[in-house]
Parts: sequence; structure tokens; C-alpha cells
Amino acid sequence: MMAYAAWDHPEPLTLASAPLPEYGSGSLADLLPTLAAGMAVPGMTASITELTPADRNCVFLIDGLGWEQLKAHPDEAPYLTALLGSSRGGTGRPITAGYPATTATSLASVGTGLPPGAHGLPGYTVRNPATGELMNQLRWQPWSDPAAWQPYPTVFQLAQDAGVHAAQVSSPHFEHTPLTKVALSGGRFHGRLTGEERMDLAAEQLAAADRSLVYTYYAELDGAGHRYGVDSDTWRGQLMHVDRLVQRLAEQLPPRSALYVTADHGMVDIPFDEQHRIDFDEDWELRAGVALLGGEGRARHVYAVPGAGNDVLTCWREVLGEQFWVASRDEAIAAGWFGPPDRFEGRVYDRIGDVVAAAYDDVLIIASEREPKESTMVGNHGSMTPTEQLVPLLEVRS
Repeated sequence: MMAYAAWDHPEPLTLASAPLPEYGSGSLADLLPTLAAGMAVPGMTASITELTPADRNCVFLIDGLGWEQLKAHPDEAPYLTALLGSSRGGTGRPITAGYPATTATSLASVGTGLPPGAHGLPGYTVRNPATGELMNQLRWQPWSDPAAWQPYPTVFQLAQDAGVHAAQVSSPHFEHTPLTKVALSGGRFHGRLTGEERMDLAAEQLAAADRSLVYTYYAELDGAGHRYGVDSDTWRGQLMHVDRLVQRLAEQLPPRSALYVTADHGMVDIPFDEQHRIDFDEDWELRAGVALLGGEGRARHVYAVPGAGNDVLTCWREVLGEQFWVASRDEAIAAGWFGPPDRFEGRVYDRIGDVVAAAYDDVLIIASEREPKESTMVGNHGSMTPTEQLVPLLEVRS
């Protein structure tokens, strides 16, 4: 169990002090296999042992709703707050997202039931070994064959093959995206524009068969956090709306149903000053020997020019070692950042940076020229701190 109290840390940070996600017992990758195992889907393991099987299961993933942000806003989310004690099978505890705590990685973990080192989406942007270019795994740019990039069937596909009614209810915009294909395909996709329509249809899909597995999603809370911050009135207004949506769905659950409310990551607001936003594009030390800068501000993949990997690692540790956990590719894999080392797949190896940097403090490595839009975001995420890693697993049963 990762610690999520206040920490003391050595300076510079040691890799052993990084709080690993709970792969195999309490991470997002363990959720759907646990639910599917309870519905007798072959090959699935109930790794989150606190959960009780149900015939009809609905996962409502609210993008950006971290455990700590939810606990800090009881007035805006009275219904969700009342459910905090139900989290993780009534233990009142959160689960963890996985590393990095970012949408593309987390959605792939949810849908495939695999850790990032196995499904192969280990960051916001990563190097495509076949082309040498950075690939944005959220927007799937430049395009790469989805089936080759992530070859495993989703849990939805396996459930459907086992006779479970599987359905996704989300924005129509996501129906044909490569990320949906590799992470959430299987069963039927139902596109609905408004949150209220999604809640109503998710309840209908749950009731459509004796055994059902339904997924629904809401993105706007995350968007408000990125643009305005989790300390903004806009974000609080979105949280109030989310609270009403969850209650709307919960009140329509058909018999023998379990609703699980979770998230892909939390979020932290980062001040706009040079102390908290280190600009890679203006820092000659950090740029030295670097061919590509991937990942995102709080979870960086650093790809060195050939032969410069050790020098880049040494420099990044010296410059950032008190604010970031800085590891070589092999160290991060061996430490279990991307999942159990024995489940890490060779095809993913060169997608990981020669150097991997995960933020401890409230700090970003921005790239004002390379990433102008991302560099202006107020709310950010990606690393292994509790604010980013811990997500709820709230439960309602009928």
C-alpha cells in the first residue's frame, strides 16, 4: 500500500522514496478484471479483493477527479462526499492510477486491465521507435497502427466473448478515435452529447441483460482544471455538475447492479513563476545531449542523443534531484514505475525515455516553444504524488 500521508524525503530524492502505484491489488488496471471475474469471464482475476461481485457493473470515470480534490470540496459534492466511506469495497480508501498519472495511460490501463509496461501507452507523448518521432498517445498524432501499438484485447471484448452485455456510453467525438479502439473497444459504443443523456443511457444499458458491463465517461472537469485550476470557481462548478450526474445515474440503477465512480488521475495547480515552471527551451543544461523531450510537465521522458544517456542522467539529477525523482530507463522499469518488472514487455522498452523524471514538488518542466499550449496550463498531473495518483472507487449498489 502506497503511503499517502505527509512525507519526509532525502535530498536529493532517492528512487526508493517514490511511492509506487498499487499494481496487482489496487490500481486502475485491476478494476475491470476484478469486475469481470465476478461475472465469470474466463482468464480474469479479482485482484481488488475488497470488491464484491455483481451481475451488472457500471464504471463511471470522471476525468481529473482525484481523491484529494474530492475530499477537499464537500460543499460542492455532497452526494459524492457521502459515498467516500464506500470507496474500495467499503474500506473508505482510494486506489491508484498508475504511472504516469495521465489520461491516455490510465484509460488504456482501465480498458485492457494491464499496467502501462504491458499495454504500451506509457505517457502523454512518447517516442515511436519505428520512426524516431514523438507520438501523442492521447490525440494519436502522428498516426500509428493502433493494433500494432496495443495488441491486446480489451476487457470489454473478452466480456462480450463470454456472453456479457458490454457497452460504452460517451461523447460521440470519441467513437472512432484510435485511443478508444485500443483501450475501450468491445461491445457497442453509444454516443451522447450531454452528461444527463449518458447517465440515462448507461442505466438502460445496465438493464439490457442479466450480466452487463457498462462504461461511461465525463471529461469537462479535467478541462476546467487544466485551463483554470482546481482552485477555480469554474472547476468547482463542474464538480457540482458531476455530483448531480452521479446521483442521477445511481438513482436509476436496475436490480443487482454496482456502480463504481472513479477517475484517471488527480491534479495540482502550479504557480506561474520561474521557481515552479522550469523552461526546458531556455535551460541549456537540461537541453544538453537531449534529442527529444516527451511526456508532460510532471512526468518527463527524456530521449538522449546516441551515447549521451549517462551524461543526461547525471545532469538532470544534479539540476532537478531535489524536486524530481530522476531515473534511467532501466532503473524506472526495475523499480516498477510502469508495473511489475516481470510484466514489462520488450516492445515498450524504447518508448520509455533514456531518462525518466517524475515531479515530487509543485513544479513543472515546461517547454514554452515546443509545447506552447501545455506550458500555459494551470492544473497539471502525471507524477506519483498522492494528489495525482490517488483516485476514488466509490460504490453504489441496488
